[in-house]
Amino acid sequence: MPLPTSPVIRRARLGAELRQLRRREALTLEQVCDRLGWASTSKLSRIELGQSRPDLADVLDLLDVYQVPAPQRDALIVIARDAATSRGWWKALGEMSERQRTYAELEAGAASIVDYQPAVVPGLLQTPAYARLRIAAGRLLDGDVDVEADVRARIARHEVLRRPEPPRYTALLAEAACDPAGVPPEVWREQLRHLVDLAELPNVTIRLLPRGVAGQGVQPLTPYSCYSFPDPADPRTVMLEALTTDVRLVTPPDVNRYERITGWLLGAALPVEESVAELARRAAG
Repeated sequence: MPLPTSPVIRRARLGAELRQLRRREALTLEQVCDRLGWASTSKLSRIELGQSRPDLADVLDLLDVYQVPAPQRDALIVIARDAATSRGWWKALGEMSERQRTYAELEAGAASIVDYQPAVVPGLLQTPAYARLRIAAGRLLDGDVDVEADVRARIARHEVLRRPEPPRYTALLAEAACDPAGVPPEVWREQLRHLVDLAELPNVTIRLLPRGVAGQGVQPLTPYSCYSFPDPADPRTVMLEALTTDVRLVTPPDVNRYERITGWLLGAALPVEESVAELARRAAG
């Protein structure tokens, strides 16, 4: 069952709020940790950077130190509970990789998601057979990858598109992402048909970027995903997908740039009807 909020985003927001409160009180990391009897500043630093699931008792102690009044205190406690969430639908699997977990947490609470893919079908749109091929190829770089576990986790993530009140999802696929590129014909045909079926969902939009077409002359070289959330105070987020790790951007200038690029690409992409018709034509062929 998907989470109503995104823990990774709530951690980022909680950390930013706590950092602002500490600075308002003109306290250093060392001074706060001394007051609380914490052994080092690394614990508080990780909380403020949103890098760890906070313990609610620790957050309550910090709110006491910063003398936070109600109702601000009550609002931050709600955020802290969301940030500390450690049980979700992926937890039951007990096998989701850290990279997939980050995406799953973002997707779980998103109001809208935009995926740009220059070379492959996005993870949320992959069939099990296609996902298996993509994940198995990754074993050339990391022999410890459990292919079947990763496939099951990826397929579990797909439920976010069909949940009650799902996010608005838009996929921007470059021409190369619609090229079979060595994928067995039966797997590729199934994948194309799956894209056509998903495009019928009212919350899913798939747009194709013809080869050589770029928005305002801009053609991003790396995949990226943009996320926004129901609570406007939760930071809009961009994930850049790299070969071995991913980069999360949350500062407004960075996010704004990618949202502008997304607007340009949408302006250059084929209309929805033409995009779906082209996918159906390829599936038939």
